[in-house]
Amino acid sequence: MKRRVQILVALVLTALWGAGIYAGHANGHLRFLDRLEATLTDWRTQVRGVQVPPDLVTIVAIDDTVVKRGGSYPLPRADLARVVDTIVQFKPKVVAIDLLLVDRSAAIGDATLAHTLATGPMVLAAAAIFPSASETVAPGSSEPLAALPQAERFLLPLPAFAEHADVGIVNVATGQSGSPLSVPMLFRTDDKVELSFPLRVASRALDKPLTIAPDHLTLGDRAVPTDTDFALPITYYGPRRTIRTVSAQSIFDRTLDRKAIENRIVVIGAAVAGGGDFFPTPFDSLMPGVEVISTAITHLVAGDSIVRDRKVHIADALIAILLPMLLVGLLAWRRSALGFVLAAAVMVAWAGLNLFAFTHGVWLDAATTLAAAVPPVAVFIGVQTWAGGRRTQYLAAKSRSLAQFQAPAVQEWLARDPNFLAKPVRQDAAIVFIDLSDFTALSQRIDPEQLQDILQVFHALIDRAAVDCGGMITSFLGDGAMILFGLPSAMPDDAARALKCAIGLHRGVERWIASLPSEISGRLGFKIGAHFGPIVASRLGESHQHITANGDTVNLASRLMEVAAHNGARLALTDALLDAADFHGAPDGVLSGPLLTQIRGRSGIVTVWFWRDQDRPSQDAAKVEMID
Repeated sequence: MKRRVQILVALVLTALWGAGIYAGHANGHLRFLDRLEATLTDWRTQVRGVQVPPDLVTIVAIDDTVVKRGGSYPLPRADLARVVDTIVQFKPKVVAIDLLLVDRSAAIGDATLAHTLATGPMVLAAAAIFPSASETVAPGSSEPLAALPQAERFLLPLPAFAEHADVGIVNVATGQSGSPLSVPMLFRTDDKVELSFPLRVASRALDKPLTIAPDHLTLGDRAVPTDTDFALPITYYGPRRTIRTVSAQSIFDRTLDRKAIENRIVVIGAAVAGGGDFFPTPFDSLMPGVEVISTAITHLVAGDSIVRDRKVHIADALIAILLPMLLVGLLAWRRSALGFVLAAAVMVAWAGLNLFAFTHGVWLDAATTLAAAVPPVAVFIGVQTWAGGRRTQYLAAKSRSLAQFQAPAVQEWLARDPNFLAKPVRQDAAIVFIDLSDFTALSQRIDPEQLQDILQVFHALIDRAAVDCGGMITSFLGDGAMILFGLPSAMPDDAARALKCAIGLHRGVERWIASLPSEISGRLGFKIGAHFGPIVASRLGESHQHITANGDTVNLASRLMEVAAHNGARLALTDALLDAADFHGAPDGVLSGPLLTQIRGRSGIVTVWFWRDQDRPSQDAAKVEMID
């Protein structure tokens, strides 16, 4: 009887906890759950994979090529007028200009652009200015539109431009992770409500009336599946340029294909590196804002956006209450391994259902459910563990070990400069990749504790080599690592230090493998690739940030490990790295090559050299081959 009462009390407390978590999050508290939900949404999007978007939108990008031609950014108004005029001549459905035309420029340029805007169906971008970093709503208001983001004012295009076009607000809702998860469809100030830029474009393109009801929007006879705050949830089709994109330079070169414009929605926007209008997404660390906006436009026109409406929120509330009760009930009903297995099966089933719903267009909240379920289950298990006295030490040791997975160099630099890489930086840098060969097969043959010891020694060896040469380990990739030379700022000897590190790793890892027992050393190998060139370094995330480098240089350095393995070598270097390091050979090593080769996923020929100690067999003669 006493046990039944305890179980009933546990279930009631669990239900109250779940209801409280959901209510707290729904009322704008527990903001950390937004960050967790953003991370889980990125993961679900990646699991869903890249999708082919409806072919409705063409992005005309003002990119680096255009800026190099014009010599300045923003693009001069006269040049923008030429871009718009050429597009209008190809008869698009609508031309959407995702640029803020709020400042006056040369009188001739402004007049030319104003005249051009009058020649076709236009939508111009405006911006909502908020009194703080976060969008606010009026608390306690019962008005239907009270949940709208309340701006201090709207930053509108110049009247000479606005009189020839529709105007929409271009702000997106980035959430806690920095990745845009939704686009508000309506904005308000104290005295007016404005439509969003994507909604204006979609309404113009579909040529259907827009109806704003107290709890929903409709375009013609079709409902727009917005969230309860009239925001359109967005899911990305793929990485940047998944939506058809052409460079505005093709207009100046007179090479623009008419088929890319005719009878389509055309969005003109900036994609200039360093322009600031970039966002992290599940597929890209840096996606131009114009492609985020174009994704929302495609959702609205095609009607393929993910659903996160009132009915979905009701389902979220029920799951947040019932799932924790079911888990605690199973653990209380079977205080054995079977209870854990059943509870784990329920969690797996919930995760599978959540993922299935997401991939089929329904966005069920994952973070709130986890916050509602995990603490009660953890407390229940903790009480049982404390009562039995058998698992407390295990949990404490596990918690301590998790705190150790952080690169020391990253901690040191961020502590020295909290704003380090707050904005993306484009520069030259040297990249070294190292990876163990046949490690996966080896891990299936030896004891997990022994495997952990091997990885700890290997990671410590990499860390020492990187620190000694002044490099930064941006990430440990399981049985490998990426080392970056060029941060916190580029130095003239980055390439030389990277080369020294690569050779030191070659020798150090070779000696370490030779020192392992024969049944391990005979199965284990390694490969190293090093390259020098331009990268974009950035810092991503909020509470759990990491430093990353992107670009062709990083990809090529990684692929060099394949080249080394394919040619019976352990260290592959590019001529770009050797030239930058001013390397002329070493008395205790042999540099063989060159090998002229193509790299998978990259056009053009790359010149590769192989380094070895003098006591290793020589490499093959230079040759040209394709790495599959």
